[in-house]
Amino acid sequence: MRAGDELAPLRIPITRTLIVAGAIATRDYQDVHHDAEAARAKGSPDIFMNILTTNGLVGRYIAERLGPAAELRKVAIRLGVPNYPDGEMELSGRVTSMGTDADGETAVIEVTGANALGQHVTGQVTIRLPRGGGHEPARS
Repeated sequence: MRAGDELAPLRIPITRTLIVAGAIATRDYQDVHHDAEAARAKGSPDIFMNILTTNGLVGRYIAERLGPAAELRKVAIRLGVPNYPDGEMELSGRVTSMGTDADGETAVIEVTGANALGQHVTGQVTIRLPRGGGHEPARS
């Protein structure tokens, strides 16, 4: 793995079930994540995904692309446009820097998740890979 490497994209269907299940799993019971009428009353056209579900999907993307030995060290994301039901988000990533520490290699990966409305999530993920792992990211 080298700086500049692109990770293969991951397309995730955004279903009503994913949004509600993610909110329940993260104990986020705000009505805008499960009650369409309440979401509309608050100015949203429908329920929308919470940040903790998005954070989990970013972690899933990195783990699926780099394998189980990739240890997430830091996830720093910022939300943009909402993820609504019946859409799709495409996650993509690019290695921006590489380094080493006493335990192995480190990498910083710039991650973007976009849907039909624009960028839903942007951020950076820092990972550590054990020495001698010979890790190659899944590329597009």
